[in-house]
Amino acid sequence: MATQLESFAALVRQLHQAIDALQPIAKRLEVPSPVQQEWYGLLTNKLLAQVELPPLLVVAVIGGTNIGKSVIFNHLAGQMASSVSPFAAHTKHPVCLVPPGLDDPQLLARLFESFSLRPWSSPDDAMQPGEDNLLFWRVGAQMPPRLLLIDAPDVDSDATVNWQRARAIRQCADVLLAVLTQQKYNDAAVKQFFREAADADKAIIILFNQVHLPEDEGYWPVWLDTFCQSTGAEPELVYLVPFHRVAAERLCLPFYLVKRAARDQLASSVEGGRVLGGGSQARSAGQTALPGTQEKLQATNLREELGKIHFDRIKVRAFRGALRRVLDPQKGAPAYVESIRQAANNFAQAAQALYSTLDVRWPALPASVLVDEFRQWWDERRSKWSRTVHGIYREVGRAIVWPVATAWKRLRSTQEEPLATFRRKESEAILAAVKARFDELSRLSEIGNDMLRPRLQRLLSAAQRQRLLEQITTAHQQLPAVDEDYRQFLRAQLDDWWKSNPRVVRFLQSLDNAAAVARPVITITLFFTGLQFAGKVVGDAAWQLAAQSAVHLATEAAIAGGTTAGGEVVATTTSAGIAQAAARLFTRLQHEYAQQRGQWLVDFLERELMGPLMDELRAAAAATDSPPFIMLCRTIEQLRRYAE
Repeated sequence: MATQLESFAALVRQLHQAIDALQPIAKRLEVPSPVQQEWYGLLTNKLLAQVELPPLLVVAVIGGTNIGKSVIFNHLAGQMASSVSPFAAHTKHPVCLVPPGLDDPQLLARLFESFSLRPWSSPDDAMQPGEDNLLFWRVGAQMPPRLLLIDAPDVDSDATVNWQRARAIRQCADVLLAVLTQQKYNDAAVKQFFREAADADKAIIILFNQVHLPEDEGYWPVWLDTFCQSTGAEPELVYLVPFHRVAAERLCLPFYLVKRAARDQLASSVEGGRVLGGGSQARSAGQTALPGTQEKLQATNLREELGKIHFDRIKVRAFRGALRRVLDPQKGAPAYVESIRQAANNFAQAAQALYSTLDVRWPALPASVLVDEFRQWWDERRSKWSRTVHGIYREVGRAIVWPVATAWKRLRSTQEEPLATFRRKESEAILAAVKARFDELSRLSEIGNDMLRPRLQRLLSAAQRQRLLEQITTAHQQLPAVDEDYRQFLRAQLDDWWKSNPRVVRFLQSLDNAAAVARPVITITLFFTGLQFAGKVVGDAAWQLAAQSAVHLATEAAIAGGTTAGGEVVATTTSAGIAQAAARLFTRLQHEYAQQRGQWLVDFLERELMGPLMDELRAAAAATDSPPFIMLCRTIEQLRRYAE
């Protein structure tokens, strides 16, 4: 089972991976890269850098001037690792002890990026003057396996560079060992330093140094309470170290751990006003100082206690301050997420504005074209015998009525063929639709958002318009009156009609078979009466239908809805129900034809005029559905529980 730290580290890596994978998408959305933002720097340089390092806990000994920090540091180190001096601001550069096996300069360089690392040579290294931020390190033979210990410069030094270095150490450290004394627990600079540490949720261990016991047994709880109230610190542990010069020099000072129960009890006594002084003074004043307090103190090995500290919990807590800034709703990763979401929405709105159906008044397909398609479809469903008879006599009939057809053509020589008229009207409808689209794009280029405006202006040049008109004219000329897609649709509709109207089909088949039997007689009759019969046929399809027998004409008229191109009723010999059913089918087929032709124009304009732009807009609008964006949002939510 993964530890808390392992789970946290996995989420930090996942967050970074999601942001990295999202970069190309964010660039497409014109969202600025977060690389230069502070939250991203914390993510990569602190959180990611440290979770990828071996499991280490960095403990910094920090405090004000002349409080014996270096003495405490040397006790924890078990050797004279840092020089001790009675003069203020003695430690100018931090000194770091690392456990055996972790003497890796590259690892330490990633951990302490604000400093230039130097190998430790003597206790006086930290006293070197200079403006460079140096950090001296060496292996501490007695250091616990994954504990790094730092002796930091004074936080209240008159030398600005010293407390700046102390603050840099505070940012790197996981645990701050706050060394306080009677003189420094209430110092303004010291309290400000640790107030900032508490705000960043740093783990703090308080150590009161140079305590006079048993005389100060009633005072240190007051110092502790004052310090905690002033800084907001909630210490993990509290230690007392007595004042003893010889023991300090021999590195044998005792470290008394204040048990939590005893500390809380003492604190409650302070809050109740029962402890006003220490030792005999408090007792002489009639107050009830806690008896035997000194006997309740227990000397422990602080170095071992630090080694046993709850590593995962403290490490995650150390990351929490940086994590909170990474997850800041206004300036962190959530704000970056929101900027991507807003940009994607803008692109979606732009795509929606561009994608509008064309209002094309498409001309009706001539009935003669549909009649040809109907006839071919019907012919395929005739019996073999009927199809053979009708095929033979269709050719004979055409020869017989040739004078009729010739006369009809002469009569219409000054008129335009229906199909040619239809194609001309189609061209006019296309040009009108293209002009309307350009007008709409021009309007959008003037009132559209900043994202859409420059893109549209590139599409509206005179050269672009001329190129498009030439392309669409050529494409329309190559487009057949009935393309294969529409033919398949038409036949599917007729097949459905065939299945849904069995009574009508049987009636038409009986007429068709009767017409086949009557073909020889009707053909001879048409030879003499064809011209007279043709004169009675009205509409654009008349010359095509004159070659058919009267009964066959009625049959095909019923299939075509009983209408010609002019809208007149050609035959009413069939029942009204048949004619109405066929007319509904005819109307539906005409409507679908206009729909398909209109969609062809929409697709052409989108592909040739706005294809790349629409692709760009739609791809950008889909950013919030991309796996990196979804992962980023999910990871942010999962990390929030570590920031609470």
